[in-house]
Amino acid sequence: MHISTPITSLPGALAAPTPTRRVVDAPMRMFHWLFALCFIGAYASADSERWQLLHVTLGYTLAGLLVFRLGYGVFGPRQARLSLLWHRVGGAKAWLSSLKPGAPGKVNVRQGQTLLMALALVALLAVVVPVTLSGYATYSDWGGEWLEDLHEFTGEVFLWLVLAHLGLILALSLLRRKNQALPMWTGRVEGTGPDLARRNHAWLAVVLLAAVLTFWIWQWQDSANGLLPAHALVSSHDRHDHHRHHHHHHDDD
Repeated sequence: MHISTPITSLPGALAAPTPTRRVVDAPMRMFHWLFALCFIGAYASADSERWQLLHVTLGYTLAGLLVFRLGYGVFGPRQARLSLLWHRVGGAKAWLSSLKPGAPGKVNVRQGQTLLMALALVALLAVVVPVTLSGYATYSDWGGEWLEDLHEFTGEVFLWLVLAHLGLILALSLLRRKNQALPMWTGRVEGTGPDLARRNHAWLAVVLLAAVLTFWIWQWQDSANGLLPAHALVSSHDRHDHHRHHHHHHDDD
């Protein structure tokens, strides 16, 4: 009797590709990485007078990205809707009740993890408002030092929220033994089933990137020294000439 050998058991046979499904579309991924880039750049340039305009430009970009996220969360596809995020956050009360001694049923650990991630995302989006408003007011000299202090405080809160977000991703990756940050890069997760994000909307991601780059170029060209404010810059050549002139003046004395 002849017994057929499965193809997958033959030496050198190609393994079937692992099925995946799309869970994050291109505009959401583009928003995420632009948001992260702007925060890193804005925080790194916060204490430098030389890079003040760059700091301000990235702050404006954060505000613009927030507007995009709110609009996409209202008019975009279902998986990007803010209502879905609020639904996850709204389950906090019921989940906390399940932690009480004597509560019926088991604690849903996975729901708790999802809840923490949703809370971190909501907090990150919310803190953009006081950060950018206080930054704009400080840059425009609208108030006293309290506005500058508020801007620095909210910036530090932003940093700690980002660190908490990264810590949660790392912890979930270890607990679930799967890279939880990878879907925000590829847009896909392993597994069968329908795509949560039915369409990729790559064109909108390109439009978002083009809008951000256009704004940066406009800011760059609008300043005599690009994204470096002219009043805060003294070129090394000017400083050298000033030092040489000062030294020559003392020699004459």
